[in-house]
Amino acid sequence: MPVTQSTHVRERHFHPWQLLRYGGGALLIATGATHLGLYLTGYNTIPTIGWLFLLQVISAFALATATIEFTGRLLCAVGAGFLLSTLVGYLLSLRIGLFGFREVRTTAGIVAGVVEVVGFAVLALYASRPERRAGPSATPLPIQRSIVGERTFLAGRWVALALTLLAALSLGLFVSETGAVSTTHGGKNVSFKVADIHGTPVLTNARGYALYWFAPDSPTTSRCNATCAAYWPPVTGSPSPESGVVGTFATLRRSNGAAQITYDGHPLYTYVGDSAPGQANGNHIQLNGGWWYEMKVSK
Repeated sequence: MPVTQSTHVRERHFHPWQLLRYGGGALLIATGATHLGLYLTGYNTIPTIGWLFLLQVISAFALATATIEFTGRLLCAVGAGFLLSTLVGYLLSLRIGLFGFREVRTTAGIVAGVVEVVGFAVLALYASRPERRAGPSATPLPIQRSIVGERTFLAGRWVALALTLLAALSLGLFVSETGAVSTTHGGKNVSFKVADIHGTPVLTNARGYALYWFAPDSPTTSRCNATCAAYWPPVTGSPSPESGVVGTFATLRRSNGAAQITYDGHPLYTYVGDSAPGQANGNHIQLNGGWWYEMKVSK
């Protein structure tokens, strides 16, 4: 008589709540991919910020993999906190700058911010989902423990909703307040002087802010426009250097008709990441399509 072997197969039941977990994982991948693109196109040259971007990319992909593979609440809660902290970092860089880097409003930044808000909401909601009712073969939880657990998860959902609304409101306010960034720094008569910045004589404006030049430019053409000009406001107007500043000043006509000042054949710019005189946070970084350097001078 043949022997029949009975094999017990673990049945996997799909629950609609899993859609939130998969969606949250996909949004983690999206924010990781966005930061990876920025890292590879120049952010890797920015001191401190480059390493933070690389860490963000690695963490986002690792959390996405874990979130999709495993069903635990804790992993989704960690993923939600990670997305919220990424958003906070972006908002701080918009308002006050981080580690000498100042972000400006861009379409990519806004999209990434929206992804992070939605991703936080999705993963936080999954982490605070109701407990599944015990099946007929499972041991039911004590009534008191079940009530306490449900109240805890309900409070968690309200907290997640409040934080989502706060994050969305903050994103909208910060983006709108930083939208009107001037793309030109200068005036009718622009004064220049030389300041010692980290042991190097650097050309500055009258307020002592370092001036920069862009490697892709030519003596007659500025190749920094649109978003680039928001990060690196061109110096426009008529040059009026202080006595003792050596070198040749001239002007070129920008695409918007403004007269941009040049020094020894280099169109001049300031940098939004410099928050005070004596800084040169934009020196030797690759951003917006080319390398940037402080404008050194000979005394």
